[in-house]
Amino acid sequence: MPAERNTSYDLLIKLLLIGDSGVGKSCLLLRFSDDSFTPSFITTIGIDFKIRTIELDGKRIKLQIWDTAGQERFRTITTAYYRGAMGILLVYDVTDERSFNNIHNWIRNVEQHANEGVNKILIGNKCDIEERKVISTEKGKALANEYNLKFLETSAKSNINVEEAFYSLARDIKKRLVDSAEEANNAANQKGDNINIVSGEMNGASKSNCC
Repeated sequence: MPAERNTSYDLLIKLLLIGDSGVGKSCLLLRFSDDSFTPSFITTIGIDFKIRTIELDGKRIKLQIWDTAGQERFRTITTAYYRGAMGILLVYDVTDERSFNNIHNWIRNVEQHANEGVNKILIGNKCDIEERKVISTEKGKALANEYNLKFLETSAKSNINVEEAFYSLARDIKKRLVDSAEEANNAANQKGDNINIVSGEMNGASKSNCC
């Protein structure tokens, strides 16, 4: 489904795609936001983003998804993008063992720069290329279990599990934000403060760590 253009929403969620160059981050984003795919290699210069609004549990959730340049080798993605992310998709290519091994480095970056408690999901992309697959599903699951992450194998080309990956992460973030908002509201009510969760942000005496 193409990106929706209605600007009204109940919650804004900011997501970040990270991983080595060539693993298909831009293709995943293009498939999710515009339901399209290009066989040409897309090199992201710096950082780019797209927006799509989805429905989750009766709420309109606006997803702002940032796509990073993987060839910058873990160094030049600014801390601000990590800090602003409520959810992170860690992407490797199932046909490229090096991109899989480098997930450890990307996770270290997340641990150093992202907000504590940020939601994460591990994505093994290009699962449609069975004949060239070198990272088994079991190996991907084992890595995800090592870091207590959700895991999905996807294909931007064949549109396999792309929606599921973004929806799953968004659903976990929504649950975390709503739970945090309820706790903050309960505390604020005792103090007489008003806290309002709008666009993923809290206004008042207490602020969520995720924003």
